[in-house]
Amino acid sequence: MPRTAELEPLVTRVLAPNPSAMTLDGTNTYLVGAPGSGQSVVVDPGPDDAAHLSAVEAALAARDARCVAVLVTHHHGDHAEAALPWAERFGVPVAAASREVAGPRGQLLEPGDRLALAGTALGVVATPGHTGDHLAFRLESGAVLVGDHVLGRGTSVVTHPEGDVVAYLESLRRVHDLGPSALYCGHGPELTEDPTAVLDFYLAHRAYREEQVVGALTDGPRTVDQLVETIYAAYPREVWPFAAQSTRATLGKLRAEGRVEDAGEAVRLA
Repeated sequence: MPRTAELEPLVTRVLAPNPSAMTLDGTNTYLVGAPGSGQSVVVDPGPDDAAHLSAVEAALAARDARCVAVLVTHHHGDHAEAALPWAERFGVPVAAASREVAGPRGQLLEPGDRLALAGTALGVVATPGHTGDHLAFRLESGAVLVGDHVLGRGTSVVTHPEGDVVAYLESLRRVHDLGPSALYCGHGPELTEDPTAVLDFYLAHRAYREEQVVGALTDGPRTVDQLVETIYAAYPREVWPFAAQSTRATLGKLRAEGRVEDAGEAVRLA
């Protein structure tokens, strides 16, 4: 992925230099503002990295814009670490769903809020599931900044105990119902070709994982590690710890629905 990319007149993406198995190419920081407004909002500043800050400031200069606010989709450090220090540097507020991220003088966002900033408007959409405080931002163009709710490659991880699969599925449907023109993801490339089909795939993928878990339990009780060994046998072992957390989150949903129950350290069909 290029370090900086113009996605549409309203949006520039700047890629942070923090690639990893979980962050893919790195964290995507977005600059949002109407052309000619002289202003821009920084969404998900990412890591507090000097090189990344320089790249964001260069992108602001290219847009002939100054930062007027910092918005954050959720509290994970690869999205939020730079929020408060950069906001102080730019002399602007932070807006997020939690006080932890927004800081003592920041703005707490609520679902349905409409933020009139930088010559445009951003709608605040509740997307809990990956984390409890996760938000997305809908742009006037119809695109949605989805943070970690949807990735540009692969699928997002919903981990136990922080993640909530039931809430995540509801959030996927909520974004689907918006009919987004594009999904601008927290990691990986933008999704511009049939974004609703991507969301349909995400919903189907979650249902498939549930079927795999239930299928693996038909032969009797299994521990989480045993489930992972069966379901993720074709995946590299280095991803198994993440798969275990995802499996625990799926079991939490199935447990809440009364479809599975605990059997000591194992789980069995109810």
